[in-house]
Amino acid sequence: MKVKYNPAIVGILLINPDNPTGMVYPKEVLEGFMKIAEEFNLLLIVDEIYQNITYNGITSVPFSEVIGDRPAISLKGISKEFPWPGARCGWMEFYNRESSQEFSKFCQTLENAKMIEVCATILPQLAIPKIMTHPEYHSCRQKANAAIGKRSDWMAEILGDIPGIKFNPTQGAFYNTIVFDESLLTPTQSLSIEDPKLQALLDTWLVGSEMPLDKRFVYYLLAAEQICVVPISSFCSDLRGFRVTLLEEKEEVFKDTFRRLGKAIGSYLKSSEVK
Repeated sequence: MKVKYNPAIVGILLINPDNPTGMVYPKEVLEGFMKIAEEFNLLLIVDEIYQNITYNGITSVPFSEVIGDRPAISLKGISKEFPWPGARCGWMEFYNRESSQEFSKFCQTLENAKMIEVCATILPQLAIPKIMTHPEYHSCRQKANAAIGKRSDWMAEILGDIPGIKFNPTQGAFYNTIVFDESLLTPTQSLSIEDPKLQALLDTWLVGSEMPLDKRFVYYLLAAEQICVVPISSFCSDLRGFRVTLLEEKEEVFKDTFRRLGKAIGSYLKSSEVK
């Protein structure tokens, strides 16, 4: 319906696996997007940066398997998959480039734009083939994926029964999105902050501000518990909640963080003190 009643739309962008929800689209859903693209003659752009980060029995279907003869672009890279901070090396894959003259010109324009940039990724470009063809690479990735999957289970165990929030099981990437029951959010809720300097700083952020209520919670959480999450309103979403990561490798630190997070959620939703 969005495409049908908005003729200015010329393409569909997917992130699979998804940031910020950790969702992995099943093959039949990808095929559904393909049918929409076919019906309305749309370009497809798919961000597959997390394609090889899936777990708990879930695998990601490459969009190239369902693309057919539609023009499409896949965005890939190593910045999430390799444990190599700073090696933000990515690339585009063009599918059915010659399917239309307009798409072919578009691809050429993208290539021309990149060719005039000074490239600082020579080292990872040279290393990628050696790393990905190493006999231990896939087993190393599977081990890392399994560890993220285990942490997703811990998160579900700790936060799963807290009233006022909901989230789906994490399937890929290393995020999850916790969504608030918006009927429970108010602009007067708060958390206790022991450090008066932090309270004073927080007050300057909140005074006279009409910020989204999930962002308000995020600021209170940072000041009260020193836990940093990202408000879902920052992702141009109508939902109100926050994104967490599953990257903390130490079990005791991970569980302690999420227990404190869960306690803070409960306290915040029950509070009504005017600040």
